[in-house]
Amino acid sequence: MQSSAEFFRPYGFLVQRGRTSRRGFSYIVSNYRALLKVVMPGREVFSMRLEGKRIGFVVTGSHCTIAEVLPEITRLNEEGAQVYPIISYSVNCTDTRFGTADYWKEELEKRTGHRVIKSIVEAEPIGPQKLFDVMIIAPCTGNTLAKLANGITDTPALMAAKAHLRNLRPVILAISTNDGLGINAKNLGLVLNMKNIYFVPFGQDNPLEKANSLMAHLDLLVNTVIAALQGYQLQPVLVSPRIAPA
Repeated sequence: MQSSAEFFRPYGFLVQRGRTSRRGFSYIVSNYRALLKVVMPGREVFSMRLEGKRIGFVVTGSHCTIAEVLPEITRLNEEGAQVYPIISYSVNCTDTRFGTADYWKEELEKRTGHRVIKSIVEAEPIGPQKLFDVMIIAPCTGNTLAKLANGITDTPALMAAKAHLRNLRPVILAISTNDGLGINAKNLGLVLNMKNIYFVPFGQDNPLEKANSLMAHLDLLVNTVIAALQGYQLQPVLVSPRIAPA
């Protein structure tokens, strides 16, 4: 079996002067199970990286993406987190071909075991009561991104984010917008530079047909949460799309 020294030798960048580098931190977060198996050979690895953490999970109206987000809630639960669902007015009231409003609310409550927060009044206590360790907005629409960039608080989703940010705790955005490289590009730039806001790595999801569209890589959401809780942005934040050959 490969020794731990042999395994780590190619990754000298992990530690710099006794401290873990940011690049090294991202590597460790993404490969922690493999690392543990080398350090503790022969042992079954059971790790709950988010044990005891309370997560506010905000779902906004990118209706075509909601079904892709739900499995990530299950993954957060498996990592030991307690997840509390919050929805925008659009998700609360709009029936689409992707699912009815009642269906999404029932599914969120079933997966989390908690009642959905669906009004500004219900979301406001998040700040004063310091309800969550971290907040996720997934999917985060271009509309929500633009309002967040400009300090607008007119939905439960935005009130939840504002209330949470007042405690200087991390908010994680998993963007899903058709105009991320269009009219919303300036708002994306503003939010990228805001304190305590982190992004699930993202890229163009269909550059040949929707050149301005950006989509978070949701399979990186859990690792983004781990990094954000340590004060790091998971890197790289810009992830190239996979384009099928012509």
